[in-house]
Amino acid sequence: MVMALAAVAMMAQQPVITFEKTDHDFGKINEADGKVTTIFTFKNEGMEPLVLSNVRASCGCTTPKWPRQPIEPGQTGEITVTYNPNGRPGRFTKTVTITSNATEPTKRVTIKGEVIPKPAKPVDNYPVKMGELSLKQKEVNLGKVNDHTTKTYEIEYANQTDHEITVAILPAQGQEKYLDAVVTLATVKPNETGKIQMALTTENANIYGPVEGSFLMVVNGKQDNSDAFKIIVRADVDEDFSRLTPEDHRNAPILDAAATVNMGAIAAGKVGKRTVSLTNVGADPLKVRRVLNNSKEVRATISKNELKNGKTAQLKLEVQTAGLAAGNYSRQLTIISNDPAKPKFTVTINWTVTE
Repeated sequence: MVMALAAVAMMAQQPVITFEKTDHDFGKINEADGKVTTIFTFKNEGMEPLVLSNVRASCGCTTPKWPRQPIEPGQTGEITVTYNPNGRPGRFTKTVTITSNATEPTKRVTIKGEVIPKPAKPVDNYPVKMGELSLKQKEVNLGKVNDHTTKTYEIEYANQTDHEITVAILPAQGQEKYLDAVVTLATVKPNETGKIQMALTTENANIYGPVEGSFLMVVNGKQDNSDAFKIIVRADVDEDFSRLTPEDHRNAPILDAAATVNMGAIAAGKVGKRTVSLTNVGADPLKVRRVLNNSKEVRATISKNELKNGKTAQLKLEVQTAGLAAGNYSRQLTIISNDPAKPKFTVTINWTVTE
């Protein structure tokens, strides 16, 4: 009983922090107007000095300022909270956590509101410059695209000069079969806009897996082959197995190959070599569409790309160790085939470089 009374007495002597308000609604604020600020006033209603040891916001967009000196009993203090709406359109709710030596050591205050985005300027809508031509973007990712299909995309461009300009577009050499593009407005007057209409036709190319192509913009009749005037198009082409009938699935090719290849120990500066087998254990012919290899240390070549039932192809692997320090290494390559069960089969290649 005596200890309990002592504890109560000790708590009565501690600082007690109370706030006039613990939340503030800014309402609707304009992003263009910049930062907004509110003040949370608090009082020490205890019998000992109040010390704020830390005041922390829930994100970097919110900045609190607080008194570092002790707040004597009966005195008040202020925590100033500033919110930066730049680049943050829409509703927001943020908290500020106050840690102190008060009887309630952790308190929280909250700010909220809605940021009205600043009006877009014409220059913001067309940030990419190709000579006198302004575009909304210069890189396009079409994502997953099935084979035997055509996927389209548009990029808008504008003339933000005070005179006419001419625009044309050319596909990169060798890509004409599967990449096509036209401009809707070849002569563009000041403040006029046009569109680049692009199409990726996978059926014409017989391409599978990651694909990257490019177009070249010709502005005012001047052809500049530098990257500054190129539009990059990326896609990942998948075989569409939904077209297969139940019988097709029963007769489908089946790739049989090791998922892991151990090249063993290779002396530094030497080349490790190994040949592994790929076998078709299904009924229909197996077509190896592509061996995808992004490793500069590994070279992979396949003896043939189409295997009838029971036939085998040889995958020749060479590992270059020049420039590699002693240690263990692992790289991966992907075999893309018409096996509907595993159209993208990953092979992991392991080796050890010795001194």
